[in-house]
Amino acid sequence: MAATPKHSVSVAGVVIRDDGRVLVIKRDDNGHWEAPGGVLELDESFEAGVQREVLEETGLEVTVERLTGVYKNLTHGIVALVYRCRIAGGETRVTEEAREICWMTDEEVQAAMSPAFAVRVLDALANSGPRSRAHDGVDLV
Repeated sequence: MAATPKHSVSVAGVVIRDDGRVLVIKRDDNGHWEAPGGVLELDESFEAGVQREVLEETGLEVTVERLTGVYKNLTHGIVALVYRCRIAGGETRVTEEAREICWMTDEEVQAAMSPAFAVRVLDALANSGPRSRAHDGVDLV
């Protein structure tokens, strides 16, 4: 009997400044622009995972406001929960995981990110309920 496939659960924080710009990082592992985030640890809540990942990758402390979307990478079996956040403290800094940090407009997000990751930020900027989307790692399906 074949083993049941497993999913990985990740979280990401879309941190929005008062001027509407969004915090994004250029990941060190793949060179892509994305919202800060990563794999949820077994012993933490979704919100605590978002706070930890944003702090580790950017130096910012955040307050988690609300869930904005659930996204599944069909190619790799990764389920990502994305949360809208606001700054609570700290200063941005480059880290081992984030080679660059930038505050982008929604237009800049669309130009710099693959569609599968840009939509996460755009969904967080929208004032609608949480979205549910699937992608292949680059494009929505």
